[in-house]
Amino acid sequence: MKNRVLSVDVLRGLTMMGMTIVNNPGDWGHVFPPLLHAEWHGWTPTDWVFPFFLFLVGISIPLAHPEGTFSHDWMGKVLTRTMKIFSLGLFLAFFSKIPLFGLEGIPVLLFRLAITGGLVILFFSAYDLKLQFNVALIVTSVLMVLALGGFEAFSSVRIPGVLQRIAVVYFLASLAYVYLSTIGLGILSILLLGGYWYIMMFSNLPSSGVLLPGQNVAAWIDEALLPGHLYSATKTWDPEGFLSTLPAIVSSLLGILSGIALRSNRPISQKIIGGLISGVILVGLGYVWNQEFPINKSLWTSSYTLVMAGFAIWFLTTIEGLIYVFSDRWTKPFVVFGTNAITVFFFSGIIPRVLGMIPIGDRSLQGWMYTTFITPIFPDPYVASFAGALVYLLIWGGILTYFYRNRLIFKV
Repeated sequence: MKNRVLSVDVLRGLTMMGMTIVNNPGDWGHVFPPLLHAEWHGWTPTDWVFPFFLFLVGISIPLAHPEGTFSHDWMGKVLTRTMKIFSLGLFLAFFSKIPLFGLEGIPVLLFRLAITGGLVILFFSAYDLKLQFNVALIVTSVLMVLALGGFEAFSSVRIPGVLQRIAVVYFLASLAYVYLSTIGLGILSILLLGGYWYIMMFSNLPSSGVLLPGQNVAAWIDEALLPGHLYSATKTWDPEGFLSTLPAIVSSLLGILSGIALRSNRPISQKIIGGLISGVILVGLGYVWNQEFPINKSLWTSSYTLVMAGFAIWFLTTIEGLIYVFSDRWTKPFVVFGTNAITVFFFSGIIPRVLGMIPIGDRSLQGWMYTTFITPIFPDPYVASFAGALVYLLIWGGILTYFYRNRLIFKV
């Protein structure tokens, strides 16, 4: 567990727990409002999850590479990790559409699982980096050709996505870290947030100054570049689209700055006070900017970026303080989730898809399990839906506890 910082692992684990709960309700038709994203402007606790993760991606960069210098070995690792995460994200989008000679049902499901198993064995284990990079590049290239090559089965497959954004942000933030000073990282953050605001609100591009769903500059760019390959719930724009990736990079740049501060030799009390003050400043600036450029997760607005980074710093600082004052004995459940984050995310995408493809009567196995074991115990549909998410969380907790006790950390 070299170069791991306990407070970072705890925050990452808390973030992954939140992700597991909000992404896997028992019934999407009955979800408590705080466990849903804000409909448009504003935020809910669910809107913390993704920016917290990108913030943590940023923190991990200086912790994993404290030298902060460019080297071919380092670049090889960054490129390989970028390609693996990107290809896994694309594969999640394609998983339900992979055909097998016109067959349906269990045979095609087993075929898809076999491909998944091959990727997992290669990407989540210590094979040669060059081989991993080449396979990831081939997988990405093949999937992109299938998506954009006019094949009917893949005509609506989504190309942007959460893992794809994480990969791009990780790569660009890593380059910024080795080529820019601390001041340079701050200046770049200001330029990206200010530039995004200008493009969205004041440029001559179509829908400039408009921030309605599907009617804004970011949506226009998404539709122009990837028509038919965007988020299925929106069709004409994507919450992980092209333009909104610019402020998302800042979420990781602010994480890098926090990581640099965290690894400094200053006393823990100074780090805690500095973190609290930094959080206040970022949240305050975000809410001031909110008056002109509203907090909006789907657009990843500049105000949203600042407010979420401020919250992330508060959480991290609070965790650091609790560990300092009360010891670390309470942290293990969170560390268990925090040390295999990408594993949880990827398989939390695969497992529901698999359960949804196995028929049980007129329902899927997932639906049958929910109506058989959850709803009879919890008659209130909202409570039942929340209970289903908690059961899924507990199952993952058992799996990850086994991994943790056996020192099984699967890095991508």
